[in-house]
Amino acid sequence: MTTAMPRRRADGATLACWYVAVALIVPARLVISGVSMSITPATVLGLGLGLLWFCSQLTTTLGTAKGRNAARTVLFVFIVTQLATYGYATRNYLPPDELDSADRTIVTILAVAVAGLAICDGVRTLARIELVLKCIVIATTAVAVIGILQFLFDLDLTRYLVLPGLHPVTADGFVLERAAFRRPAATTGHPIEFGVVCAVAMPLAAHYAFTARDRGERSARRWWACLAIVSVGAMVSLSRSAMLGLALAALVLLIGWPGRRRIQAVLVGAAFLVLMRFLIPGLLGTLYGLFADIGNDTSISGRTQDYATTSVVIAQHPWLGRGLGTYLPAKYGPLDNQYLGTLVQNGFIGLFTLIALFVIGAYAALRARSLSRNVHVRDLALTLVASLSVLALGAATFDLLAFSMATTLAFVLVGLSGALLRAVRAEHVASGVDPPTIRASLSSLLKNRSVKP
Repeated sequence: MTTAMPRRRADGATLACWYVAVALIVPARLVISGVSMSITPATVLGLGLGLLWFCSQLTTTLGTAKGRNAARTVLFVFIVTQLATYGYATRNYLPPDELDSADRTIVTILAVAVAGLAICDGVRTLARIELVLKCIVIATTAVAVIGILQFLFDLDLTRYLVLPGLHPVTADGFVLERAAFRRPAATTGHPIEFGVVCAVAMPLAAHYAFTARDRGERSARRWWACLAIVSVGAMVSLSRSAMLGLALAALVLLIGWPGRRRIQAVLVGAAFLVLMRFLIPGLLGTLYGLFADIGNDTSISGRTQDYATTSVVIAQHPWLGRGLGTYLPAKYGPLDNQYLGTLVQNGFIGLFTLIALFVIGAYAALRARSLSRNVHVRDLALTLVASLSVLALGAATFDLLAFSMATTLAFVLVGLSGALLRAVRAEHVASGVDPPTIRASLSSLLKNRSVKP
């Protein structure tokens, strides 16, 4: 007679997985019907996670972490600066279209930020952190499959994702053209976002593909398949942002990986490129042309024409900006640089906070890597840094915060970096060893270097 295993109760990781799945799989153009502003289901879930996080901070029985954490602090500061900018912008008259956009934008940006807080404090163990990361990989693989079908056959599966209570804000899917190829967007809002989302998932998929065999798992082929699919998705997006992000992520990984894996990665990458050249003739040449002809590309020159106009706006509102969401592309022209857009709309305070969001997120992961002696944890922390680097660089090449899926991944990964740091420190405490402080670590390093052999 066998006894049934007890079912695991839903926890913060379970809710985070649902949040990630809804944010990536539900097409970005679908919003909730009957609401005056364009709100997506993921936004509602993000606000719900934030509400649960707030309630859990009022009690000690729900298992939510409390106390200082680098990622938690930077997320909280980011929220404060967004509220400060919103208050500064709306204290005086705003045109109705700008006020409506500001109202919707503050809701959407707060939703992803509080979701990041909930993930940082609510995902407590290494196993649950990995569950969320695996969910990101699997959901992104599904998105990449949709994009590849759009690219190869002009088959847009998002047209059949008709969900009750939702309606599209645009007529159909988003498929553009570049050279002789289609540029798919899958469920995202633009081919650039599609490419960046796939590029973010590639280091995560590579991590699980390379480590599955080392950990004795039988799922190595599944992760290699996910890696191949999201890699193809990044390439067929025909996006410079995706290619630059992949290059930076590869640099981060190759610096931190052991020598044997570096060789394996280079061989796998070379084989993949050769295969892509034969399967999709002309694709690699088109990707090369994106950078070879960059000086004659009108899309590049158009990105620099906004500097003269924006400099005037920055001088008028230097510290808190003119208001997030108030610089409407249809009215003032697009800003294809999130750092510039943040400077215009959130001022220097908002810009420093956005930069700190990526820097502190990477720091939390690197801090967890330095504290842990577990090879798998150290590799996972490096992978988080690589994925965050894709988004940090992407923010310089397109208006990242205007696209919901890329923005969601940014805050989820920052939250998971903080959660990983908490988990590593909790392991130190459980083993009776206090984790060394940053000052102690630096002092020990300097002391060791000063000792003569």
